[in-house]
Order: sequence, then structure tokens, then C-alpha cells
Amino acid sequence: MRFGLLALISFAMPVMAEDFSLISPIACALEGPCYIQQYVDHDPTKSASDFTCSSLSYDQHKGTDFALPSYDMIETGVDVLASAAGTVIGLRDGIADVRYTIDHAAATEGRECGNGVVLRHKDGWETQYCHLRQGSVRVKRGQTVKAGEVLGHVGMSGRAAFPHVHLSVRHHGAVVDPFDPDGKITCGETSATTLWSDTLPYRAGGIINIGYSDGIPQFSAIRANTVARPDAHSDAMVIYAFLFGTQKGDVIRIFMNGPEGTIAERDIKLDRSQAQSFRAVGKKLTGDRWPVGDYTGNATLLRDGKIIDDRALAFTLP
Repeated sequence: MRFGLLALISFAMPVMAEDFSLISPIACALEGPCYIQQYVDHDPTKSASDFTCSSLSYDQHKGTDFALPSYDMIETGVDVLASAAGTVIGLRDGIADVRYTIDHAAATEGRECGNGVVLRHKDGWETQYCHLRQGSVRVKRGQTVKAGEVLGHVGMSGRAAFPHVHLSVRHHGAVVDPFDPDGKITCGETSATTLWSDTLPYRAGGIINIGYSDGIPQFSAIRANTVARPDAHSDAMVIYAFLFGTQKGDVIRIFMNGPEGTIAERDIKLDRSQAQSFRAVGKKLTGDRWPVGDYTGNATLLRDGKIIDDRALAFTLP
């Protein structure tokens, strides 16, 4: 079984993969609500770079992370799918879904993949699926599966700081980036040749979701989708944006309007790159209650003056 540190696997030489293709390993739309948080690291130094020379990776990351927007979707049960037809040659289940922190390093040593499955395919290809939900693995060793067959559910087991399925692709034991199998990188561009049977979207960072609350929310509540919503008598009215893959110098533009005009608006310049973060703006209640009527909000992520992502919301207070 290959459930140790994935960083120990070397890269494959450029491969020709006309007869091997993959489908997305997650039964969730990648244009939203789900998304790809991180890609294979192509930088041989201690820095990190994805296949476009952008920062959606981390040092020695050997797979692609297909992410859920919030913890509550773990319990909903989002299917992990076999990306290609193959035979189960390794699996593990029974590890709890606990958000990884440095305090869990010892407990996850040697089990960084958490609950997962390894499939062997034709011509020396393998795929590995990590961080599945505890108790969700549906297949057995030696079982033959079809492309699209359910292997389990997305979870947060092992060394996982957010709910996702980590997909590793290997050819004769060496890592292959499915977004750039020939290894010919052109910075700022997506590869014309991939292993995907259908084109998967590349988002160079973005907005996971936006929401409104009765005060500046805790990041843990945003991740869990348990933020307290405002009512007519809340002490504050706040709009927040949950972000991923942001870079130093990005600007998040947030505003909220109410029945009587603008409640809050601000351009926030980000002072560092972050895998996940949030920003919020709002206003305290000054009267007896918030006005009756319709409220709208918007968050726009800009990079070098260009729009990377844009989200809107609307709600009504009686």
C-alpha cells in the first residue's frame, strides 16, 4: 500500500498518454460549489509552483486537491469517483475526520493519506484517492471498478486541513501531473494536453463563498457553515468573503446595500499570500432595528486590476 508521505515519490519523465484518460474524482461541480485548492508542485526548490507557474500548490505536493466549500458537506456525503477503470490494490478506512494541525503530526505519521484507495490501471498507471470520510470506503481489495464508480465519500482524514479528496496519478511509480502530463510548462497558460477526458476549470484563486452575519464571524464557523445570520435586531450587519489561493497584493472589494442605501463598502489589499482566508466589512446597529426590505451584497477579487472572481448575495428582512 502506498499511504506514506507522497512527497517521497519522484516525478515521471514526460509521458505519452493517448490511451489513458481521467474523469473528475469528485461528484461536485468544480465551477462551484466545489473547487480545486491545490495542484502538483513543479518547483524543485523549497518554493512551490503549479503547472501555470502560479502559487496554487505547496512544496513537494504530489497530487491535485478537489475541495468541498465547508465541513458540513462531509456529512452530506459527496461521492469520490474512480477517475479511470482499474483494480483496487490498496485501501484503508477507520481514521477519524479531524482537521489537521501541527498537534496531530505524530498521530498522522505514516498515515498522511488518511482513509483512501489505490487503483491499478493498464500500462503501468495508478491513481490514489486520499482523505476519504471515515467509514465511507465502499470497495474491496482485488475488486474491479469502472470509471465513475463510487469509491467512498469526501472527508478530512489524515493530513488534511480542509475537506477534500487528494488525487495522485502515477506512471510506473512516478508522479504525473494530470494537467500537464508532458511536463512542458508555459508560465501563465494552461496546458493544451491533459489527461482529463473533459476539460476541468483552472481557477487561479477565488471566492469559495460569501455570506452575511450578525458580527465578524469566526473562521471556524465560516469553514463549518455555521455563521449566525443577522435578524432585524442584530447588533451588527456584516458581509464576509471566504477566499482561496490569494496572493500578496490582491484586492478584495466588498460592499453591502440595504433599503436605505449603502451599509458598508471597502477595498482591502491583501498583505500576504494565503491558501485560505476571509475578509469582512459591516456596520453596527444605530437605531432600534434594521430597515425592512431587501439587502444585497457583492465581493470581487482583483489581481493586478483584473477580476479573478465575483460573487453576489441577496436577502430580505421582514
